[in-house]
Amino acid sequence: MIMPDTGHALRVRGVSRNFGGLKALRDVDLEIADGERISVIGTNGAGKSTLFNLIAGVFPATSGRIELFGEDVTGMSTAKRAKRGLARTFQTSRLFEQLTVAENVFIALGGSEFRGGSLRPAWRSPSRWERGERLLERVGLREKGEAVVADLSHGEQRQLELAMALALQPKLLMLDEPAAGFSPSERTHLVKLLREIPEEITLLLIEHDMDIALAVASRVIVMHDGEKILEGTPDEIRASERVREIYLGGSLDEAV
Repeated sequence: MIMPDTGHALRVRGVSRNFGGLKALRDVDLEIADGERISVIGTNGAGKSTLFNLIAGVFPATSGRIELFGEDVTGMSTAKRAKRGLARTFQTSRLFEQLTVAENVFIALGGSEFRGGSLRPAWRSPSRWERGERLLERVGLREKGEAVVADLSHGEQRQLELAMALALQPKLLMLDEPAAGFSPSERTHLVKLLREIPEEITLLLIEHDMDIALAVASRVIVMHDGEKILEGTPDEIRASERVREIYLGGSLDEAV
């Protein structure tokens, strides 16, 4: 009997994805050790989101294999991957905008039920509310618990998404453009939040903001035209002429 490899949170082996005649991803290999912080960068159309969606199970790979904590999940649904410890956020917020901040986190913690055809919090769970308060404090939203989500700023909504993802107690957390639309001060705060994520949680993020990608990650993967073209430490990526030519067309600024 072959025992699972528990040293790797994620292994992607020779994964490709075609959309009709378009080869969106070609033979990508990727390994992420438990507890690592990895950023995936690249220009628009590089294949970052396609890779993310294949890992999450949003759509199937055309070829290749995906392993999560040593288990082959290539053919598994998103729900089954979530049960194995994968949680993710999206480029576009997916929140219950007419509920409060606290209610959104409460639902993420599993405290919900259907009433009259709509999803509402199931109120009788003090311990779950306390867990929700701790999560909101972690992401800097403790004082916003009673606010309606629709009234939050864009940055605050993204902070709430992070709290809801952490509520799932993931072993692998995938963040899709977490800084999209952020102001400079919000980006600085986001870096602090991401650095404070517990070390036992493996972090994989797509990020267009180069400063954040380099500041958070221990290793950076560069995608271009559906392929992984380079990987290395933030310093190695910062010094790469190929990254300057393909990704930036200039020099890299200092990270946050």
